[in-house]
Amino acid sequence: MLLSSATLLPRVSPTEPAPHSACMSRAASLPPVEKGLGSRTRLAYLGSRYPAVSHTFILREVLQLRARGFDIDVASINSPDRDVSDMTPDERQEAEATYYVKLHSVVGAIAAHLWALQRSAAWLRTLLFALGLGGWNLRQKVYGIFYFTEALMLARWMESHGTTHLHVHFASAAANVALLLKQFAPVGLSLTVHGPDEFYDAPGQWLPEKIAAADFIICIGAFARSQLMHLSPASQWHKFEICPLGVDPDHYAPVRRPAEERPFTILCVGRLTPAKGQRILIDACRKLHQSGRKLQLVLVGAGPDETDLKAAVACYSLESVVRFTGALNQTEVRAWYSLADAFALASFAEGIPVVLMEAMASGIPCVSTRITGIPELIRDGDDGLLVTPSDTDELAAALARLMDDGPLRQYLARSGRARVQQKYNLALNAARLGRIFETRLGVHS
Repeated sequence: MLLSSATLLPRVSPTEPAPHSACMSRAASLPPVEKGLGSRTRLAYLGSRYPAVSHTFILREVLQLRARGFDIDVASINSPDRDVSDMTPDERQEAEATYYVKLHSVVGAIAAHLWALQRSAAWLRTLLFALGLGGWNLRQKVYGIFYFTEALMLARWMESHGTTHLHVHFASAAANVALLLKQFAPVGLSLTVHGPDEFYDAPGQWLPEKIAAADFIICIGAFARSQLMHLSPASQWHKFEICPLGVDPDHYAPVRRPAEERPFTILCVGRLTPAKGQRILIDACRKLHQSGRKLQLVLVGAGPDETDLKAAVACYSLESVVRFTGALNQTEVRAWYSLADAFALASFAEGIPVVLMEAMASGIPCVSTRITGIPELIRDGDDGLLVTPSDTDELAAALARLMDDGPLRQYLARSGRARVQQKYNLALNAARLGRIFETRLGVHS
């Protein structure tokens, strides 16, 4: 089932922290049309929630492209995931400059419909398209109307900025809005597809329709491209470009870890959800602890699985072994990287995790699962260790191997960092993305 992005929901939900007043004032009225842009093409980025702890890579990408001369405005369906007091300076600056669709609420929705009805044929065509996507499912039709309304609000905002192309990370909820916007207005559309969630329910995510509507699609790796090829006719394959994500190795420089006697620290960073496999990681650490090993597992993140994970820790009497930090900003996460002896990600489903890139750039030997795009990042035995997903014993054995073999840890740490510097370097890959935009759109940067 698609996630609802209903425009007519309350402006701030009980579970959503109130955004900074500057964000609210920014969304209260559309900004004036900017003059003197010359011939440069403006790009708009759209996200479901921006900035967000789990999607910091989008912010980094935007900043890198701007530094290369691109004009990029950002819109977000939802408010930021934190109060500004918990944001980094870059996040605060982005939050103040972002257009938040839901903060326009009912007034913005009505204004967008009145504006769009000046193009009544396009308005009706897009409405019928949105209703048709829902099939015979009444609930999906209602969601389609919400997405339709948000698409009109976004179209009005883009026109006020003179923006002619929209780019969306993830082919999920925000891309639903973009798909309908493409039906209404003659704008360009591109997507960055990560997977694997979009691939599990391609019809329910309207993925074939999004592939057809997009002018081009950025795939974060070969696995993502292969799945899009599987889901589309060969006539669409020319749209697919591979451009990996990346991190700045200089921001994650290795540090000399304390030499004093202390537990071996295993770090895991990610949302606390079943797909991330933290329960398997806890079970593996339980086995290591029961064998007499001194270790500490640090779980950085928050999410719907937190209560169950904490219950498992209590059931195993691992309170002295497992630490939950909650969600942290990037500065706080980097502090934990400097203290970790190993990084573990026992995921069942991933694209190519940026947190693995960060850990590798930080000189931390990594253990992860042999799934989807992860082997494109980590070559088993060269840049880290890969294990079978869901195999607690194999994961425990890999962690024990790192605990016992100092030279192996050092080798994997050096090799992992070199891998990121060469293949997953933010500056290099942002430049590559910029060239794709230039080639596909004729952007003058």
